Amino acid sequence: MNTLKIGVLREEKNPPDKRVPLTPLICSELMRKFPNVEIYVQPSKIRCYEDSEYTAFGVTLKEDLSSCDILMGVKEVPKDLLIPNKKYFFFSHTIKKQPHNQQLMKTLIKKKIQMIDYETLTDKNHNRIIGFGRYAGIVGAYNAILGYGKKYDLFLLKPANICRDRAEMEEELKRAKLPNIKIALTGGGRVANGAIETLSALRIRKVTPEEFLMAQFREPVYCQLNPRDYVERIDDHNFDLHDFFKHPEHFKSNFGPYTKAADIFISAHYWDPRAPKMFELEDMKAPDFKMSVIADITCDIDGSVPTTIRASSIANPFYGYNIKEDKEDLPFNKDTVCIMAVDNLPCELPRDASDDFGKDLMERVLPSIIGDDTEGIIERATICKEGQLTQLFDYLKDYAY
Repeated sequence: MNTLKIGVLREEKNPPDKRVPLTPLICSELMRKFPNVEIYVQPSKIRCYEDSEYTAFGVTLKEDLSSCDILMGVKEVPKDLLIPNKKYFFFSHTIKKQPHNQQLMKTLIKKKIQMIDYETLTDKNHNRIIGFGRYAGIVGAYNAILGYGKKYDLFLLKPANICRDRAEMEEELKRAKLPNIKIALTGGGRVANGAIETLSALRIRKVTPEEFLMAQFREPVYCQLNPRDYVERIDDHNFDLHDFFKHPEHFKSNFGPYTKAADIFISAHYWDPRAPKMFELEDMKAPDFKMSVIADITCDIDGSVPTTIRASSIANPFYGYNIKEDKEDLPFNKDTVCIMAVDNLPCELPRDASDDFGKDLMERVLPSIIGDDTEGIIERATICKEGQLTQLFDYLKDYAY
């Protein structure tokens, strides 16, 4: 059996990312489970797992990874550091023709690299099988609670990125004493389910959308909204989810009643640019508009949440949207809605997020890399190979060549 060498890259993109695709323990388990696999890790001073933690698990540190067959990172690899004719795994942010990564895409083609983007790894039903979405939801909901506490001077929580891990973050949550507020959460995937984990840790009760709109409660509550709850067809036909995914431009927002009932809005749903916005900026001027904290976890600039006018940072996660003057303002002023739009939330809990990601990678992806790709997981996810786009990604040709 041929030896397969996997290299874990040091994150070189600026600002650097502390996450890793494979933790020390997972590296050890992989080499034990697959005797023909060797794993080498590039030394790093910023990684959330120290070099000594890798060596303690028997993983070899190596600066030059050019002898490796497969190279794995998290964020984009700078184009001048790409090694020709290799197989790379990282988030390339190219499949939507992102302008800032066009030169990266061209370099992947030029250097005849096989590019497998984690975002393109899917099962036979085309459902994504790996990602950091769960931890984006976990931290995003935490930040929503933190922001609400600061806005109304109710309690102070330690930022998640200062906590060592999720366990310490959840200890912090015990300090949050919420009044009988209402929280609206949109989405039904990994991100939304991660947010629900945080709300459940706070023991916030889930209610139906109807109860949320009609009833009053003596405790904080939340409702989870799916598309049928917040959009409707323009021509008033019966709602059909498949139709919405295929033709979102045929629908209009029905989210208005929730803007008048919710104190906090956590946006954790996928948004298609053809779909309607959840609400318009003009709607915020209504006297009964109630939402005072909006956590846009998906962080689409000028997307489904019109107050997301820019991404915020882990160091400064909040900014304000001044309703009266229609402009950015300080986050906790009286006339502003507090906006949280951090676009790299899993980096706030890098050890936990990396462990979760690495387990999925080991269980759901690596068997197809190390053994036979009988389910076509790697084949479907390959954007380019041997200097050419693959058939599934041929739509990128005007971007890649």
